[in-house]
Amino acid sequence: MQISPSSTPTVVVPGANAGNASAVDGTSLGLNGENAATATPVNPTPNSAAPLRRGLGNWDQPLQGDISGAQQALDFLEQSAAQLRNLKADLSSRLAARQRADGVLESRVRQFSNTWRNRGNASGGTLDSQLNFSNKGASTQFTVRGMNLANLRGGAREVLAISIGGGQNLRSVVLEPGLSDEQIAQRFDEALAPAGVRVKLGDGAQLEFSTPEAQWANVRDTIAVQGSGIRFPTGQLNRVKAEAEAPAVDPDTWQTADMEAIRATLQQVVQALAQVERSIGSVQQALNQVNARVQSAAPKGSKAGMDQVAQNFVSTARQPGYQSLLSITSALAGISRERVISLLSLR
Repeated sequence: MQISPSSTPTVVVPGANAGNASAVDGTSLGLNGENAATATPVNPTPNSAAPLRRGLGNWDQPLQGDISGAQQALDFLEQSAAQLRNLKADLSSRLAARQRADGVLESRVRQFSNTWRNRGNASGGTLDSQLNFSNKGASTQFTVRGMNLANLRGGAREVLAISIGGGQNLRSVVLEPGLSDEQIAQRFDEALAPAGVRVKLGDGAQLEFSTPEAQWANVRDTIAVQGSGIRFPTGQLNRVKAEAEAPAVDPDTWQTADMEAIRATLQQVVQALAQVERSIGSVQQALNQVNARVQSAAPKGSKAGMDQVAQNFVSTARQPGYQSLLSITSALAGISRERVISLLSLR
């Protein structure tokens, strides 16, 4: 591999029986609560409890996170779709009646603009500006002026020093004659990955860069390159312009001042609604895939044990007194609104 560092490179028990009141204090209460629902002796097969606990643990962490992320994305998309449908109906009626826009129409445009502006928070960071869904977090795609393949593949050998984030955190990329487009993209990718920027081949003889959305503003404002005078100037680091990919929806450009503006905005709203509906289908498909993973992660052969646990809980909860209270509070511990929504979404 031909990536070389520049002058200052970056180195890349089970608890006790719940009936033992003498053992109950602030700590042991939580421990005993774990077994409160099964205070009545249970005699499952020797290995029935272990796979049950493993199955619930496996589902509860990564799968629950994936379900929650998909549900947040769906909530945002469905809210956006509803607003776009209302806006589409209002624009269409104004055009049919040949009426100028009023405060109501402008308010609907402004409402959707605010919704779109809050996309990152509302979707839990799972939807990017193209409405692509990922539970790994949204990213911004961008290009860098001068870093097109036609410019990079030609000329003599040159070492580029690239700075992202300012300071002396330089990364070096060696370019030389005979490199393929894939090799050029790979060298940039390996050099910039420690700085949170990934690179791949894009369309139109361009390198396609990407970085997490939260990092985009810093990358955009600090990326600089120093060459040896072949492809990029020598001397000091020179700032280069990074341009983000245009968003799939841009409500800030929608106008309603006259008939022509309303007609143009209606066309953009229709396109935006189609994009949102496609994204809803994509997220629902992802949610179905998570549902399949939940089913495959479910413990096998534990139905009898679960039936016994449920029966024990019912019997204990019907008895007035401390045991009943402990069983109920233990069963409710850890249940949150988000968890209930995630479970209901699987129906």
